[in-house]
Amino acid sequence: MDNINTDFLVTIIFIVILVSFIYWYAGYSTRTGKLEDANKNFIPDSWEKNFMWFFSLKGLIMFALGIALGYTIHGFI
Repeated sequence: MDNINTDFLVTIIFIVILVSFIYWYAGYSTRTGKLEDANKNFIPDSWEKNFMWFFSLKGLIMFALGIALGYTIHGFI
Protein backbone atom coordinates (compact mmCIF):
# COMPACT_ATOMS: atom_id res chain seq x y z
CA MET A 1 0.00 0.00 0.00
CA ASP A 2 2.89 2.39 0.75
CA ASN A 3 4.30 1.91 -2.74
CA ILE A 4 1.00 2.96 -4.34
CA ASN A 5 0.84 6.10 -2.18
CA THR A 6 4.45 6.97 -2.99
CA ASP A 7 3.83 6.53 -6.71
CA PHE A 8 0.72 8.70 -6.48
CA LEU A 9 2.64 11.41 -4.59
CA VAL A 10 5.44 11.45 -7.15
CA THR A 11 2.90 11.62 -9.98
CA ILE A 12 1.02 14.53 -8.38
CA ILE A 13 4.26 16.42 -7.74
CA PHE A 14 5.33 15.89 -11.36
CA ILE A 15 1.97 17.13 -12.68
CA VAL A 16 2.07 20.20 -10.40
CA ILE A 17 5.58 21.08 -11.57
CA LEU A 18 4.67 20.53 -15.23
CA VAL A 19 1.49 22.64 -15.11
CA SER A 20 3.23 25.38 -13.11
CA PHE A 21 6.04 25.47 -15.66
CA ILE A 22 3.57 25.80 -18.55
CA TYR A 23 1.83 28.76 -16.87
CA TRP A 24 5.17 30.36 -15.99
CA TYR A 25 6.59 29.92 -19.49
CA ALA A 26 3.49 31.41 -21.08
CA GLY A 27 3.99 34.58 -19.04
CA TYR A 28 7.77 34.60 -19.50
CA SER A 29 7.63 34.17 -23.27
CA THR A 30 5.16 37.02 -23.70
CA ARG A 31 6.96 39.40 -21.30
CA THR A 32 10.29 38.90 -23.04
CA GLY A 33 8.77 39.18 -26.51
CA LYS A 34 9.66 35.68 -27.65
CA LEU A 35 6.02 35.00 -28.53
CA GLU A 36 3.42 37.51 -29.68
CA ASP A 37 0.61 38.55 -27.35
CA ALA A 38 -1.65 41.08 -29.05
CA ASN A 39 -4.22 41.43 -26.24
CA LYS A 40 -1.65 41.56 -23.39
CA ASN A 41 -3.14 38.74 -21.29
CA PHE A 42 0.21 36.93 -20.90
CA ILE A 43 -0.96 34.02 -23.05
CA PRO A 44 0.82 33.64 -26.40
CA ASP A 45 -1.56 34.10 -29.32
CA SER A 46 -0.43 30.84 -30.90
CA TRP A 47 -1.40 28.99 -27.69
CA GLU A 48 -4.73 30.78 -27.28
CA LYS A 49 -6.19 29.22 -30.40
CA ASN A 50 -5.84 25.64 -29.18
CA PHE A 51 -5.49 25.80 -25.40
CA MET A 52 -7.69 28.65 -24.21
CA TRP A 53 -9.64 26.24 -21.98
CA PHE A 54 -6.39 25.41 -20.15
CA PHE A 55 -5.72 29.06 -19.35
CA SER A 56 -9.32 29.98 -18.57
CA LEU A 57 -9.50 27.18 -15.98
CA LYS A 58 -6.13 28.06 -14.41
CA GLY A 59 -7.56 28.82 -10.96
CA LEU A 60 -9.61 25.64 -10.85
CA ILE A 61 -6.77 23.46 -12.14
CA MET A 62 -4.28 24.82 -9.60
CA PHE A 63 -6.86 24.54 -6.81
CA ALA A 64 -7.55 20.88 -7.67
CA LEU A 65 -3.84 20.09 -7.88
CA GLY A 66 -3.25 21.81 -4.54
CA ILE A 67 -5.97 19.76 -2.87
CA ALA A 68 -4.64 16.55 -4.41
CA LEU A 69 -1.09 17.38 -3.32
CA GLY A 70 -2.17 18.35 0.20
CA TYR A 71 -4.29 15.23 0.60
CA THR A 72 -1.44 13.02 -0.62
CA ILE A 73 1.18 14.69 1.59
CA HIS A 74 -1.19 14.44 4.56
CA GLY A 75 -1.06 10.66 4.18
CA PHE A 76 2.72 10.72 4.70
CA ILE A 77 2.92 13.12 7.63
